[in-house]
Amino acid sequence: MDLIFDGIRHAIVLLVTLDRETWGITFLSLQISGAATLVSLLIGMGAGTALALADFRGKRLLVSIINTGMGLPPVVVGLFVTIMLWRNGPLGFLEMLYTPGAIILAQSVIATPIVAGITVAAIQNLPRNLRLQILALGATRLQMLWLLMREARLPLLAAVMAGFGGVISEVGASIMVGGNIKGYTRVLTTATVMETGMGNFDIAIALGIILLGLTFAVNYVLTLVQQHDRPR
Repeated sequence: MDLIFDGIRHAIVLLVTLDRETWGITFLSLQISGAATLVSLLIGMGAGTALALADFRGKRLLVSIINTGMGLPPVVVGLFVTIMLWRNGPLGFLEMLYTPGAIILAQSVIATPIVAGITVAAIQNLPRNLRLQILALGATRLQMLWLLMREARLPLLAAVMAGFGGVISEVGASIMVGGNIKGYTRVLTTATVMETGMGNFDIAIALGIILLGLTFAVNYVLTLVQQHDRPR
């Protein structure tokens, strides 16, 4: 118990004293995971909506693949992204390995199936004839898509929270593709692993508390938006 209380005290000290390294790691974590979540939203919501509205042979198989991807092991993602970005790999010419961009790429791969899977379920859960009714009223296909997404906004906000939660807490792929370089690619999760391995449990607990606080703050804001839009 003493370790936990020491960790809590250490976290408060690090935040109150505006420890430069701690705040740098925190902001970098937010920037990387925020960018990865944005990429996953652009790809996942677009692909999920298109898949939900389309009707073709093999659709169920594709949805099953996306749902399987929602549980994709981060270390497997890290392995394949590392191979792709390795100097002799297909994307080695980009020289992205062990950069924040590599972490964003890996986290995007992790979050995209989560967002896409929830989006498919959200759009398919709408009334079947709603799309025809919207088009019958003279709306364009783009307007129809926008209105459908507005109708499904509550579960879509849940997709945002799930995607962000999946990447802000991810550690395996981040270490593999980012290298945990101090001041460059070290984020809260990788720093926590490093401090734990070194036996600095008070610092590790402090970083863990900051990570939990950051995750709660972001999800609290998204929850306020979600519940504000909830039908009365």
